[in-house]
Amino acid sequence: MRSDAELRSDVQAELDWEPAIKSTGIGVAASDGVVTLTGHVASHAEKYAAERAAQRVNGVKALAVEITVKLPDSDQRTDTDIALAVERGLAWSALVPADKVKAMVENGWVTLTGEVEWDYQRKAAEKAVRNLMGVTGVSNLIVFTPKVVPSDVEKRLRDALERQADREAEQIDITVTGSQIKLRGTVHSWAEFNAVQHAAWSAPGVTSVMNDLVVQD
Repeated sequence: MRSDAELRSDVQAELDWEPAIKSTGIGVAASDGVVTLTGHVASHAEKYAAERAAQRVNGVKALAVEITVKLPDSDQRTDTDIALAVERGLAWSALVPADKVKAMVENGWVTLTGEVEWDYQRKAAEKAVRNLMGVTGVSNLIVFTPKVVPSDVEKRLRDALERQADREAEQIDITVTGSQIKLRGTVHSWAEFNAVQHAAWSAPGVTSVMNDLVVQD
């Protein structure tokens, strides 16, 4: 187990290492594996990069993000300009179904709504807009309307876990109720946590994943 000081130092080093982040504006605190990021950054993309960087560090069990986005004057855009850019970004993404996702912009914050069949489409829509200039945040409220929920979803998910996260497969309990999956058990890193979650969301017909996995060193 890393001490709080060691964990804080590792997270700070990872932030310093990530070229998409100006880490001088971000503070790091650690307590019993829970890392808190504070401060301000110049874009939503930078905030997202900071979150991902902290999650990559071994020993981080939970992450609290208290970072605010303060756009520089040169990056300020009207909501109308941002809305037009968002519309184009969604239209140009090959992974976002045409005319399935709608966007609303208020004070630079983008809210996405609509219905898609797959989790990767929901994530693609968010990715298409979060890096746009002037965006201060994204709320992804897109929902799923799957065409098919296969009866063998649990077996297919277990097979996927054995392919993608072999060390963790035997330590994970999977419960499938209709189109919903519940995961319980332990993993050894955020990378393994994300791999298992990705495998669950990739199962055909899944509309929600309740992830109760615990990260343990």
